[in-house]
Amino acid sequence: MAQDHSEQSLVALSEAVRLPNAGPSFSFSDSEAEPPSVPLSHYLWVFKRHRWKMMAFVAACVAATLVISSRITPIYESTATVDVDRQTPQGVIGQEAIRSSVNDSDQFLATQIKLIQSDAVLRPVAGKYELLKREGQIPGIPTGAAASSGSRLPSTRPQDAPVLLKQLKVARPPNTYLLLISYRSPEPQLAADVANAISNSYLEHTYNIRIRASASLSSFMEKQLEELRAKMDSSSLALSQFERELNVINPEEKTNIITARLLQLNTEYTNAQAERVRRESVRNSVEAGTLEAAQASLQGEDLRKLSDRLNEAMESFAQVQVHFGSNHPEHRKASAQVAELQRSIDRTRQNIMARIEIEFQQSTSRESMLNKAVSEAKAEFDRINARSSEYNSLKREAEADKKLYEELVRKIKEAGINAGFQNSSIRLADMARPGFVPVFPNIQLNGMLAFLISSLLAFGAAMLSDVLDTTIRDPEQVTRTLNTEVIGNLPSVKTWRGRLGPVLSDASGNALVLNGDAGDQAISGYEEAVRTLRNSILLSDVDRRIRTLLVTSASPSEGKSTTAAHLALAHAEQGRRTLLIDGDLRRPSVHRRFNIQASRGLSNVLTAECSWRELLVSPELVPDLHILPAGPPSRRASDLIGRGLEEVLAEAYGDYDLIILDSPPLLGFAEPLQMATIVDGVIVVTRAGQTNRKVVATALATLRRLRANVIGVILNEVHKEMSDSYYYYGHYNKYYQAQGQG
Repeated sequence: MAQDHSEQSLVALSEAVRLPNAGPSFSFSDSEAEPPSVPLSHYLWVFKRHRWKMMAFVAACVAATLVISSRITPIYESTATVDVDRQTPQGVIGQEAIRSSVNDSDQFLATQIKLIQSDAVLRPVAGKYELLKREGQIPGIPTGAAASSGSRLPSTRPQDAPVLLKQLKVARPPNTYLLLISYRSPEPQLAADVANAISNSYLEHTYNIRIRASASLSSFMEKQLEELRAKMDSSSLALSQFERELNVINPEEKTNIITARLLQLNTEYTNAQAERVRRESVRNSVEAGTLEAAQASLQGEDLRKLSDRLNEAMESFAQVQVHFGSNHPEHRKASAQVAELQRSIDRTRQNIMARIEIEFQQSTSRESMLNKAVSEAKAEFDRINARSSEYNSLKREAEADKKLYEELVRKIKEAGINAGFQNSSIRLADMARPGFVPVFPNIQLNGMLAFLISSLLAFGAAMLSDVLDTTIRDPEQVTRTLNTEVIGNLPSVKTWRGRLGPVLSDASGNALVLNGDAGDQAISGYEEAVRTLRNSILLSDVDRRIRTLLVTSASPSEGKSTTAAHLALAHAEQGRRTLLIDGDLRRPSVHRRFNIQASRGLSNVLTAECSWRELLVSPELVPDLHILPAGPPSRRASDLIGRGLEEVLAEAYGDYDLIILDSPPLLGFAEPLQMATIVDGVIVVTRAGQTNRKVVATALATLRRLRANVIGVILNEVHKEMSDSYYYYGHYNKYYQAQGQG
């Protein structure tokens, strides 16, 4: 009952880890469609895996850098400081003395840097200290270069080519008006002397440039001065001759007088016209004969008085007529008085008309005279004005020539004075001194840079090798890229030097290599991994119990035969009947694992020479394990393996709890494909870190196309340095050692 209960528990446990009979169709391109994300821990593992190689590379690079730096000739640098004052005037008199600085400091300082590096500044210094020879350079075009190229360029001597000093450096500190002239040399004193010499050569060259510019300007202005003097004399002579023709000193003044006179005459003429019109109107009114018109004239006052008196006399005469007769003395007296006043009014009226006529004639005569005077003044004004324009033109030309001549003479004098003024706006602020500590090589800096760069290169190379590594390494990678499960990991055993040794040893009478029998903890770890693999396979499918199992690989030398042998041994150790069939008829190896004879085996069974039960071999210490060797290689047997092997499995199915079949590699051979279709499950063995993923993907795709039940993949020869998934393999030895001490 206890055993049945255990089997029921085992069945329940297997439901949790069940693998499907046939996984979904696998497409390698689908796995590459979405590139998986790489966790940070993977980079740490890559660093840990290659740490010794990286450390060795970095140490070698740093050591080589330090050795090379210590053997390099030390180079000393000296720096002279030149101060550029943009506020200092360029001259002592004239516009250059008051010229303000222009906001072009960057352009100006960049120009000065190029000027310091020019041939005119460097050539005297290079010749004095033989710098070209010390630097080992030959400037210019070699004589034979033009001849060899077939061109007709003239040959250039090295000493005539532009001087370029490799060890010279001219820099400007940011936000300053300073220029740093530095020179490097193995000799400290030479570096200081050359830096100072270049600074002085630069100052002298700037002064010579100003001298030459001033001399050239003065020469040009002197040539223009002669032409300007002749032109000034000609214009002055023309002005004097014009003044003599007009007989005036300044025709402009006379023109102004005539203008004022013409304005005055024009005003008087206008007033005369108005006066004549007024008098003509009065005359016309008076000539009409009305008394009121005569009274309105300038002489009408006396006439008005007489009219008033006449009116009074007529009133008195009217009264007299009422009281007296025509013969009365009073009547005659009043009548005579009225007649006398009437005669006075007539005489006065005639006098007024005569005076008005005379005044009208005078106004007309005055208007005519003023009209004539205005015409004459205007004609004279026009004549003088025409000649005045010509005079002003000659005068302006003469004055302009004279002013230009005087200005040119002044400029020549200023240029001569300013040319002798050595400008102090560019001055040597700090002379270079010999260096005490070499600036090159900087051994400490070189070592740090070598360490940093080599570390980056080493880490980059490690990352690149990891990216370019297309082999299978860890279970997560297999699940992600191959769409299948890893059912077991078999550790690498160093004592077997990469190849698993025999399952049984001859040294002690075919004794089994079991856990700790020879004190080999590595082998014990391998056997423990095989037991884990055994349970993983047997618990993989509860509904369809695995009774026949095919162990194969994608390519040769993957460890499939050794895995099948150890798996069969681990299953038989549980007291379960196990049959191990060596189906690799091309390169059989199971018999070597158990040290048994392989003269007869499966190939004889397939050719119907004997029964398979007659050829079974059982190790002495493992009675539950039966082995059917491959037998002698036979091409005919390989062709019969499909049907013949199926009959063997059918006969052995009821006699054994598990039948393990070792087959050739899947790719390139036909037998594994036939075997995969007649077994309950197939496991594919791969060598971690060596088997290519594409090869395994092709093999898995082939098995799924045949609808074979692929249980999973086994990673063989894994170790903790291969992936961060295998960290626990390091605990096997410690655990077994601790158990032995306990």
